[in-house]
Amino acid sequence: MNLNYFSLSEFDCPSLPNSGKNMDLQFLTKLESARKIAGIPFKITSGYRTADHNKSVGGVPNSSHLIGVAADIAVGSGNERYVILNALIRAGFKRLGVAKGFIHCDTDDTKPNSVWTY
Repeated sequence: MNLNYFSLSEFDCPSLPNSGKNMDLQFLTKLESARKIAGIPFKITSGYRTADHNKSVGGVPNSSHLIGVAADIAVGSGNERYVILNALIRAGFKRLGVAKGFIHCDTDDTKPNSVWTY
């Protein structure tokens, strides 16, 4: 896949080099769209996760990261949070988690549409 704003390595699990290739193509296409809408860089802090890594970071057992349809994006200010959230919503993301330092987005269609806080 040819990505304009990301490299697959940004989505690698720290415990498994080259695992960004496990990311879902439709998810990445939607994230590319959101990045274009936002007009600012997205720093990916978590993409694909192995089960062991997911457990070590406190991820839920059925985490969408395990199947390559989720990412966490770092945010540093309220304005940046607004710009990224707005872009994700405009790109069609319907599952968003908002924390002080990051935004989670996923396209896991086995779970209900939702916005939550950490």
